[in-house]
Amino acid sequence: MPENLTEDICEEAAFERVYNKYSNDVHNFLYYKYGTQFNPRDKAQEAFIKLWDNCKNVTFAKAKSFLFTVANNLILNEIKHQKVVLKHQKIKPKHYTNETPEFVLEQEQYLERYNNVLASLKEEQRVAFLLSKVEGKKHSEIAEYLGVTQKVVEYRIYSAFNILKKELEGFKIK
Repeated sequence: MPENLTEDICEEAAFERVYNKYSNDVHNFLYYKYGTQFNPRDKAQEAFIKLWDNCKNVTFAKAKSFLFTVANNLILNEIKHQKVVLKHQKIKPKHYTNETPEFVLEQEQYLERYNNVLASLKEEQRVAFLLSKVEGKKHSEIAEYLGVTQKVVEYRIYSAFNILKKELEGFKIK
């Protein structure tokens, strides 16, 4: 079968011929060079996907070279990625802070008091407050979500805020 070296690979029949001709060769090349660790079958398939994406720029004569180069680069990129992952796994996270033990204890106690006061709020107040302050929803969105008016939502949020402010000294919110 004589091959037209300038044939358009974007045509389905031409691409199928390229795939049938080179798919096993690309897989075997990757398998022999790198083993099974980096999934040579998947990388070969990815190379063919890249060929399809770039079919306008690659002629039939250059298809083999393109496939082998792309497949090899995919594996090399995977190896680089694995090296970065290993490097970051070796870095140990710091298990210390610059805060004093007293500050850390106060922070934990404050958070516990905050959670207790939050739990003591009426459900409507707590839901409206958390939707507004934690999730950042607008009052109109909360009103639509809860099926109440915007004024009701505002009242619930501000009454929850006042209770928190009264129960927790120094409670401020942005």
